[in-house]
Amino acid sequence: MSRILPTPQDTLAYFTDAWQRGMLYADVMRERGNQYRAHLQEAAPNVLNFKAELVMRGDTLPRPVNYGLVRIQPADGVAMDATRRPFVIVDPRAGHGPGIGGFKPDSEIGAALAAGHPCYYVGFTPDPVPGQTVEDVMRAEAAFLRKIIALHPDAQGKPAVIGNCQAGWQIMMAAAVWPELFGPIILAGTPLSYWAGWRGKNPMRYGGGLTGGSWLTALASDLGGGKFDGAWLVQNFENLNPANTLWEKQHHMYANVDTEGPRYLGFEKYWGGHVCLNDVEMQTIVDDLFIGNKLSSAQLVTSDGVRIDLRNISSPIVVFCSYGDNITPPPQALGWITDLYRSDDELLGHNQTIAWATHKSIGHLGIFVSGAVGRKEHAKFTNNIDLIDMLPAGLFELSVDDKQPDMAHAETVPGDYLMTVHQRSLDDVRAIVAPNPEEVAASDRRFAAAAQVSQINLALYRRYLQSWVRGAVTPQMADAMRAWHPLRIGYDMWSDRNLLAPAVARQAEAVRAHRKPMAADNPWWTWQETCSDAIAASLKAFGDWRDAAEEKTFEAIYGHPLVQALAGQADPAAPAQPHPGDTPEHHAWMTQRLARLRATIDQGGLPEATVRALMYVLQPRREADERQYRRALHVRQSDLTARLDIDDARSLVRRQALLMRVAGDAAIAALPTLLAREPAARIRAAMQHLHAVLTAGEPVHGEERKRLQAMRRIFDKAAGTGRSAPRGRAAHPTKTGAKP
Repeated sequence: MSRILPTPQDTLAYFTDAWQRGMLYADVMRERGNQYRAHLQEAAPNVLNFKAELVMRGDTLPRPVNYGLVRIQPADGVAMDATRRPFVIVDPRAGHGPGIGGFKPDSEIGAALAAGHPCYYVGFTPDPVPGQTVEDVMRAEAAFLRKIIALHPDAQGKPAVIGNCQAGWQIMMAAAVWPELFGPIILAGTPLSYWAGWRGKNPMRYGGGLTGGSWLTALASDLGGGKFDGAWLVQNFENLNPANTLWEKQHHMYANVDTEGPRYLGFEKYWGGHVCLNDVEMQTIVDDLFIGNKLSSAQLVTSDGVRIDLRNISSPIVVFCSYGDNITPPPQALGWITDLYRSDDELLGHNQTIAWATHKSIGHLGIFVSGAVGRKEHAKFTNNIDLIDMLPAGLFELSVDDKQPDMAHAETVPGDYLMTVHQRSLDDVRAIVAPNPEEVAASDRRFAAAAQVSQINLALYRRYLQSWVRGAVTPQMADAMRAWHPLRIGYDMWSDRNLLAPAVARQAEAVRAHRKPMAADNPWWTWQETCSDAIAASLKAFGDWRDAAEEKTFEAIYGHPLVQALAGQADPAAPAQPHPGDTPEHHAWMTQRLARLRATIDQGGLPEATVRALMYVLQPRREADERQYRRALHVRQSDLTARLDIDDARSLVRRQALLMRVAGDAAIAALPTLLAREPAARIRAAMQHLHAVLTAGEPVHGEERKRLQAMRRIFDKAAGTGRSAPRGRAAHPTKTGAKP
């Protein structure tokens, strides 16, 4: 039972403990300052927790950048498989330094190494190469992938690429221009649809409009002597949660000062590692992405005239986002899908595979930092990367659940979790992104007006003020303004350079030698924590009030008919942005593409027939887990399919799945024609393999059992009239069918 009133002994114990905690807290802050200064002196500061060797420097490319490619060295006793596809982790350059994807042993890098994949990492130095652009970085990433592919000629599949936050949209842009270089792409907390969000939440998207647009970005870059200080981006992140920034983070450190120091310092090494971007880079990001929202509508074009259209990406895309992420909420992570496609048939026509997985509560950094996420979601994505690569065109949701020890074939599933693939539709995405279409349309018009106002204000700044600002700023002034940024001062002012630091360090050492923590039931401590909770609640209430006020202000300004008319929106019913599929040429292309696909229904043999039969049986379930996939691997490696490599197997599965989606009944009706070309023994063996795959997971019953029996009758009939194997049979039967 807790005590309410303190005794004199409680009072003495509390204030002794408080004084000691204060000394220890101040000493941790001193170590933070020392760590910050030491980090700045490194040639390529990062927070990687793995050894690495340099493979390629970006500053040696024809269009140099401050990026580099390193190969991660596995720990002793960890074996690499040279035939497994490489993994490439790319960290965000969004204000912080690199290394967050390998910050902990249980991380994206750790998961890839544990699964036996060669692992590479793309990082960067604090200062950009003068003149480098976003497109230059895209080209560098493409060059890195070409190098990795050349280093792994025996790998089964193209490199899998993980893009964290800002790196995700950069990787997507590169994949849209050079799709042949990419294997599966995993986007962790990546915003791609910048106007999207839920009303009453996600206030960060209003910032550009409330400051009058990107002229402020240009001003900040000019004051920085042509560099944009990433500390401003970090400050924007911190402003989202005043309760945590102003109180909770530091109070948690103080309240747990005896044990929290190492974890706190480890994270602060990353959080305080601010980097810079070129003015042209940051201006492009703000104008074309954050405010303009041009990426998801295929409005961006490279310097050599290539349109950056995300529909060109041929690799499977996995979007991993969280409902607890206030920087990249699910609407911004998934909204690009509904921005690009009107219907499921349109997505199928582009032969694109998109899967998503959501977390209920993890925050933005936790998506690629949390050890729990690394051991669960990232580990399963990595272990099943070949399954993901084999997914057919369409939309899917990935779920990762605890593995039940009594489930069938549990021994075939590595780890403690089971990944299941659920077939989804565009309506499922809309339910997440835009539950109210009318509200979204009105919101898009407001953001479109803000984008136009931004361009007007930027033009005014460039015409009348920019030359004056640039002429007044010297390199010394720019360096001083970066050094005196409020966030940097917080790290730099309290280190061993401070005259009081040695005394605090000595006192903290004495406190550790004679530490006297108070009892857990001390009433003073209870009062302190109650007071702390009240402060945090007040700051949270202030943050909620501020966010609501910003939203209402944004809507009042940019929703006003006069502002929208001045921004060029003459027709209120017209869409705020052009849809990339709304052209006669695109409709004609879609019709021709699907017609060519339907013309291949009768092409192929036993592999095509087996895949169609498998998909036909599983259609009612609309889901499958990794147990079926691992059983299917034996089929791919058997004589039934002439031991297809991963690329041929992927092509086979995707083509037949697409046929089943657009011409299901006709595709099944063609099975006897496909099987008539096969020997009876091979047909019977295929049916046995098909049965084994279907029974590797949950039991087959109901409609699935009826469909399986129907397939058995077709295969048995074909086997009864089978013929002898012809001479000179093609080694790769999948290549007899024309690609759609």
